[in-house]
Amino acid sequence: MGVKVKLTTRGHYSVKALLDLSLQPDYGPASVNTIAERQALPAPYLEKLLIEMRQAGLVRSLRGSKGGYQLARSPVHISLGQILEAVGETIEPWAETPTSNQPAADWVTLTLWKRLHQKLQESLYNISLEDLYFDARSWQATQGAETSLWSRMALNLGRFKPSLGFNWG
Repeated sequence: MGVKVKLTTRGHYSVKALLDLSLQPDYGPASVNTIAERQALPAPYLEKLLIEMRQAGLVRSLRGSKGGYQLARSPVHISLGQILEAVGETIEPWAETPTSNQPAADWVTLTLWKRLHQKLQESLYNISLEDLYFDARSWQATQGAETSLWSRMALNLGRFKPSLGFNWG
């Protein structure tokens, strides 16, 4: 038996979009339509999410024919928690608080869920885009199959090394 946490569509699309941007050559910009096509996402919905993430400082937008969106900082400095927060996602364990006249078992359950929620929140803010990339590569390697996305990711593997001197300012 396990506890399942499922990302909403907003959260899932947002993570996919930023992971896609982290794979851009030299972290250059990509248009909404390009990202939407590569990730099989609806472009109008994706654009709304990217605007929210721009307002949160996770991506920046560039105008012009070669413009689009790009990461505002290194993938190692963007957490899953930040992405979800930027698009208004929350993971709440329990909507109501037991009152003083409820049985002790309710308080035990509430305390348990509060502690689990705290640990989950900490975990979300400790998982970076870089971590997601490496986790995906590890999973893909255990499957023994290459896909075009993972092949492209493999070509960009070295870009996560801080010694390459990318400017995130």
